[in-house]
Amino acid sequence: MGGGKSLTNAQRIVLASAFVPMFATGVAGGMGTFSNISRAYGAGTALGAVAAGEGATAVLALVLLGLTMLGQSSPWIVRAGLWAFPAAASVMAAMAADDPGRTVIYAVTPMGMCVSAEGMAFLARRIVVHTDGRDAEAEARAAAVVQALAYHRARAANHPDVKVQEASERTSWKLARKVGMGDASLGVRLLDIQRERVTDGADAALAAMFTVAMTPGERQVCGPDEIASVPSPHAPALPPVQESDVTPPHGTDEGPSVLVTPRTDGVRSTPARDQHAARTAPAIVAERALLEAQFEEAARERLRLEARRTYLESAQAGRTLSARALGEAYGMSESWGRKQIVAVRDNEPRRPYLRAVDDQAS
Repeated sequence: MGGGKSLTNAQRIVLASAFVPMFATGVAGGMGTFSNISRAYGAGTALGAVAAGEGATAVLALVLLGLTMLGQSSPWIVRAGLWAFPAAASVMAAMAADDPGRTVIYAVTPMGMCVSAEGMAFLARRIVVHTDGRDAEAEARAAAVVQALAYHRARAANHPDVKVQEASERTSWKLARKVGMGDASLGVRLLDIQRERVTDGADAALAAMFTVAMTPGERQVCGPDEIASVPSPHAPALPPVQESDVTPPHGTDEGPSVLVTPRTDGVRSTPARDQHAARTAPAIVAERALLEAQFEEAARERLRLEARRTYLESAQAGRTLSARALGEAYGMSESWGRKQIVAVRDNEPRRPYLRAVDDQAS
């Protein structure tokens, strides 16, 4: 995820206002639980019960908050305790009731402080993630999913037992659905890619709509289809050249080597080119399609080279990948993986074959 952001004044005011009712709800839940249990077991027992139930929940919530501020993920026992201690507090309070009606009320009352503690801790964690720019919990879950996926893919490709391979194959597809879930950084990058594609499409559409194309009736001045050149406004007209006025070069009897074509003003003119001619919409679309095709071909070539390098490394490590495993690792078919393996083997240099020699023959 990218860098963090600081809270604005409006966000600080709203978040501070949200913490006030949470804290008040927690205090009310703790007082209610203490009052309910003290009727049946006394004040000392009630105080210990509140500390063991709601107090322990608050402690675990603060531990989770501290780990988040340090950029670390919380262990599973902390997250399990956030569910176990509120349930224990509800059961403990329900046992102090005398009738079914009070049992329900006593069981629900501890939830006030437990939910308050978890809510404040969750909101504080989100504030830390917003300001720090990293979600340690999401990163830990993503790392666990990727690690499990890599293990099952390797086991599906190389395990000697066919049943184990099939089980790992099914498990890897289930894990593939969880890759990227909850990853805000991946979502931001995908949105950026989609925005670029939408921008390119809008650019092509606007270019096709607003590009002025030349009509068939327009003709360029002095173009190749003109019969005669248009007289230049700044070139003076020259008198016709007579044959007697032409003096041949010294030492030769040949005539002039320059051919003069009959024109209106006798001045040679070159066809003018429009330096600001706009490209038409079909030309823009064709150029963009060519660039996209070249980019896709380069991406496919990089993918093929990466697959061949992976197969070569697996062969050198003594754990040669099959064509099916190689193709699925890169999201391609088994035949595609077989082609990459054949390409690696074709490029492999020939090794000399060693033949055993009998000692007696030597």
